[in-house]
Amino acid sequence: MTDGYPPITEQLSDADAAREEGRRKMDWARQHMPILAELREEFVEEQPLAGQRVGMAMHVEAKTACLVELLADAGAEVAITGCNPLSTHDDVSAALDAHDSIISYAKREVDDEEYYAAIEAVIDHEPTVTVDDGMDMVAAIHDDYPELIDSIVGGCEETTTGVHRLRAMDEDDALDYPVFAVNDTPMKRLFDNVHGTGESSLANIAMTTNLSWAGKNVVVAGYGDCGRGVAKKASGQNANVIVTEVEPRRALEAHMEGYDVMPMAEAAEVGDVFLTTTGNRDVVTEEHFPRMKDGVLLANAGHFDVEVDLDALSDLAVAEREARDGVREYEMDDGRRLNVLAEGRLVNLAGPIALGHPVEVMDQSFGVQAVCVRELVENPDAYDAGVHEVPDALDREVAEVKLAAEGVEFDDLTDDQREYMDSWQHGT
Repeated sequence: MTDGYPPITEQLSDADAAREEGRRKMDWARQHMPILAELREEFVEEQPLAGQRVGMAMHVEAKTACLVELLADAGAEVAITGCNPLSTHDDVSAALDAHDSIISYAKREVDDEEYYAAIEAVIDHEPTVTVDDGMDMVAAIHDDYPELIDSIVGGCEETTTGVHRLRAMDEDDALDYPVFAVNDTPMKRLFDNVHGTGESSLANIAMTTNLSWAGKNVVVAGYGDCGRGVAKKASGQNANVIVTEVEPRRALEAHMEGYDVMPMAEAAEVGDVFLTTTGNRDVVTEEHFPRMKDGVLLANAGHFDVEVDLDALSDLAVAEREARDGVREYEMDDGRRLNVLAEGRLVNLAGPIALGHPVEVMDQSFGVQAVCVRELVENPDAYDAGVHEVPDALDREVAEVKLAAEGVEFDDLTDDQREYMDSWQHGT
């Protein structure tokens, strides 16, 4: 176990001011999160998480904080830390730490040792439920604290990369408690990944650089849900979109959507902006840097900072400097300058002015997280160890709350329609 890693309020010199500013950010987010507001009324009254200890590794900013407080107000004791060294908002972390049922260890700009010490500090609280973004907490529990597994009813995983890691772990029979793949459910995947990643990544790049998208060649690496969203939003801002892919059906889909599709080696020669969305490593590598134009922007919207090979880029560079806040310039021996945003980390969350996905989008994703935590606690015997899809009824519940909040009405199937859809005997 960790040797007393301190909570955030013991690390800040002016904790009172930080708490006040963090609370201001959280209050703004809560005004625009009707799903969590609806769930809060239910959770506060029924206390479905009473007696539970929730351990979280998430991007600690205002929207996440609203989920954290919801779980605490539902009766849980919550311990949280960050899931990225650059995505924490210290003031929001301090505001969370002021809650009687929450302790936050999240701090921005930590090194690897501090990052993992904070995860261990959360695990010290012996969580009965885990909520992860990237699977680092699940991995740490299995690797170093297996004695806790029998007391954990289950977990939730927020992001594509984490679900990929969990499925690999499950295939190796190494995942010893149930985890919901929240990332894969429609209310998360179709909105958070497409609209959230698309809008927030492009917005942060524009704010960080003060450059326009119009007329630029934007290379989107990967055409999954996140890549699809980035391509759509970039095209909508009059950029020329180029897609690189390794999966033939996704490459064909991008082609049929009207985008240029080519290998990264070819795209490297024409791109102005490169944005990786694959969740894999070595997407932009030493092979590609010598082909790139002067002034290109290199950014990553995948979870970990392994998609752009920064070690190789640094080795090729003859000089490096901070061109702007959040922009590191690498000068090549021929005078070309290649610019990396947010240290190659999640550009929509790790940049100097990054705010993450829009509030309304995260309201949906965190609504799914909340009902999944409730489901694990209320039905602990219903799920064996392994990765589980989110029950469709829970996903529909969140969608219906959102539609009601927006004042949107929709049709329902008639009895005859249900019978027709459920029968194999009806013909043409």
